[in-house]
Amino acid sequence: MNPCSKKGEHGIFLQKRKNFVSFFCSIIDPMKTRQNQIFANAAPLGLFGFAMTTILLNIQNAGFFSLSVMIMSMGVFFGGIAQIIAGILEWRRANGFGALAFISYGSFWLTLIFIWVAPHAGLTSADPVSMGWYLTMWGLFTTVLFLCTLRGNTIGKCIFGTLVVLFFMLAFANFMESHFLHTLAGYVGILCGGFAFYEASALILNERYERTVLPL
Repeated sequence: MNPCSKKGEHGIFLQKRKNFVSFFCSIIDPMKTRQNQIFANAAPLGLFGFAMTTILLNIQNAGFFSLSVMIMSMGVFFGGIAQIIAGILEWRRANGFGALAFISYGSFWLTLIFIWVAPHAGLTSADPVSMGWYLTMWGLFTTVLFLCTLRGNTIGKCIFGTLVVLFFMLAFANFMESHFLHTLAGYVGILCGGFAFYEASALILNERYERTVLPL
């Protein structure tokens, strides 16, 4: 056996082990790698995913069209998976709030779609009372995030403030089985999604043009 060959193989093994350790450390402690790496801002992706699916769902809530596979597919892929990816990327950038928000609301969309489709697989469908409590819990969670935005910019307060109102309106609409309240909540949801669309647009445009195109 050529000793140089053995030395080369050992060097390759050490390099692979070093790469694995570096990757593992970057996962458990992203702050250590943040100093030497620049990560793209994933917030526009998450915000657009949240905004567009929220607007479409609430146009439906307001009564302009019926629930269809269009909303479900947007909910799974853009509102759900894309937001979760954005949340993971924000976590890599050590943005705990962004990671929590995007991963949570991405999961909200996936759970909502599952609630809609699971009865077709034989599971018991959710009744209005259970949906009321489901939406109430999301309203309480969103209230906590809204309190966090009080130290942030105005548009963040607008997004989470209207989202709190939306969740509780939908919760009471289910508890009371009120079609009017459900429809009214749809308009609040459109406004909420519009605020998120504005922030996503501002973030990407301001970064691209390196100046304030849309104020936050």
